[in-house]
Amino acid sequence: MKSELQEKELKNLKNQLNPHFLFNTLNNIYALIPICQEKAQKSVHELSQLLRYSLYSNENREVPLEKELLFIKNYISLMKLRLNSLVSLDANIDENIGNGKFIAPMLLITLIENAFKHGVSGSSQSYISIKISVTDDCLNCIVSNSYHPKNKSDKSGSGIGIANLKRQLDILYPNRHNFEIKQEEDIYTSHLTIFFTKTNIQHII
Repeated sequence: MKSELQEKELKNLKNQLNPHFLFNTLNNIYALIPICQEKAQKSVHELSQLLRYSLYSNENREVPLEKELLFIKNYISLMKLRLNSLVSLDANIDENIGNGKFIAPMLLITLIENAFKHGVSGSSQSYISIKISVTDDCLNCIVSNSYHPKNKSDKSGSGIGIANLKRQLDILYPNRHNFEIKQEEDIYTSHLTIFFTKTNIQHII
């Protein structure tokens, strides 16, 4: 009964996360329209590819790690289209991801979404650093960004992302993850470590 309840809660959390992801991405494309319509059109096409993955991955408890990291790379490429010269972006995602590892989908993207949402200012120097590395034992994701709090008139996002992520981690990786968030003045850093086991459940998209 406990397992069934957790599965229902997990499904509900995923159903919250996908609209949250879509809302934030559409908000970024909307901001791009007056800047460059050609890039905005390209963004809509790329968004359709991301949504296809998110819909299919939502049906699986775990997906191949290489597919999840490719999704993240494509998302970063999409977000780069609206960045101006004031923004420094450093994305370093480990290419050595073999050994048939699997991971729960759409977890890391929450941290990266937040970096683009809160780490970019249209009028001052900003930076985003994304580092994802994989070893035989674990996956490490460190996202750091300049912190530019949104004012009350900004309606982008709903604030559910981090709380949703924490609950999913508790269900999916009990005693198998570390998650820390730190803010020091104008620098915001999140660090997530997920520890692998020898018997990952394998679901292939």
